[in-house]
Amino acid sequence: MDKFQKRYTRFGFVSICIGSIALVLLLSRCSTSFFDYSLQKFEFSFPDTELLRRNVYTTNAGEEEGKNRAAVDSRDVSQQILSLRSTNSSVTLQSKPGKPNRRNLVEEGLAKARASILEASSSTRNDTTLFKIDLPNPEIYRNPSALHRSYLEMEKRFKVYVYEEGEPPLVHDGPCKSVYAVEGRFILELEKRKTRFRTYDPSQAYVYFLPFSVTWLVRYLYEGNSNAEPLRTFVSDYIRLVSTNHPFWNRTNGADHFMLACHDWGPLTSHANKDLFNTSIRVMCNANSSEGFNPAKDVTLPEIKLYGGEVDPKLRLSKTLSASPRPYLGFFAGGVHGPVRPILLKHWKQRDPDMPVYEYLPKHLNYYDFMRSSKFCFCPSGYEVASPRVTEAIYSECIPVILSVNFVLPFTDVLRWETFSVLVDVSEIPRLKEILMSISDEKYEWLKRNLRSVRRHFELNDPPKS
Repeated sequence: MDKFQKRYTRFGFVSICIGSIALVLLLSRCSTSFFDYSLQKFEFSFPDTELLRRNVYTTNAGEEEGKNRAAVDSRDVSQQILSLRSTNSSVTLQSKPGKPNRRNLVEEGLAKARASILEASSSTRNDTTLFKIDLPNPEIYRNPSALHRSYLEMEKRFKVYVYEEGEPPLVHDGPCKSVYAVEGRFILELEKRKTRFRTYDPSQAYVYFLPFSVTWLVRYLYEGNSNAEPLRTFVSDYIRLVSTNHPFWNRTNGADHFMLACHDWGPLTSHANKDLFNTSIRVMCNANSSEGFNPAKDVTLPEIKLYGGEVDPKLRLSKTLSASPRPYLGFFAGGVHGPVRPILLKHWKQRDPDMPVYEYLPKHLNYYDFMRSSKFCFCPSGYEVASPRVTEAIYSECIPVILSVNFVLPFTDVLRWETFSVLVDVSEIPRLKEILMSISDEKYEWLKRNLRSVRRHFELNDPPKS
């Protein structure tokens, strides 16, 4: 598989999320992610090296996952859950005499897509009508022409094959509410609902999905001893199962396969197989470069916390949200964990009435009311780099202030985060107020206008929207 095909398949998967799955717009960045090889030729850029600095690796079992776990022996689960379905016992790849090989048709499609995107990215034509509906605010994108053409190519030809091995809940299932909801919603939309991007003919697929849920692996296999080995054992067994019964993994060493995880232990789990970690496409909410996240092949997704399967009503779009006054300059409330939050709280915890910063918000106060009443919302990393606070700030039209190290931001190879957020180095936390006060009213309105435009790429839509 050549480098472009790897990137195209990586792009196509994420594009699928933009165009058909209920995660569609949520996953718009991913869209172009599969085209990283091409994007580099088109002068797309990845985050500055400052964002990719190495950091001390920290693991977290997570308090939420520590409650109400069922005691399940991992070895027994591997034996029982990983039963091969008879429908997958054999796969025939030979094409009939006189007919073109389906894999060759896929390769031809990749070549055509590459030429089409290259032409769009290098075009000097300023066709503003192209973006009036699909990309109404092209200034928030790195290369709107290439993104638009990539999206069209995705809709035209992209297909995903989902392995059928295994049984719920560890496989073919996942959480559809709470902070890890993206994991379950993706599996639900791809497997349970009709989507033209799924193919049951593996010879027509551009990528192959490994449909296990890391969140459910933690819930059912983790034994509360900070040992992720049972999770890795399961994933290793699963890959051995599909690679033994199908030719696709071994054909590319997993380069056209992908896993998806929003749990903090996604990177840990992906160590189960060296090709899964080094070669396959890992779609992660916890996109931490210090834990091996590689923007050249991996995909980063936002975390979206869902209450009862839906976004909190206070965060829904409304005219009053845009018009509401913003008396506070900045806001944060959250637990003290990880390396960044203690620094923020040390310098700003209840120090300035213009910037309410709490360790935990008093019960008589409402978290989202503060977000809706603040111009800027501080988004510091916790135990891990990802946080649903970033998406909630976008929903609240509160400019996200990213305080993190090694965080590869969601959709970062497609979106220009500097047009709708403020990135502040952790060393500059003592100067937070000074930095925010230096932002002019004109720039603030510009950031807020762009934030309003980018919101649609972070929303879950049911039914899906283009």
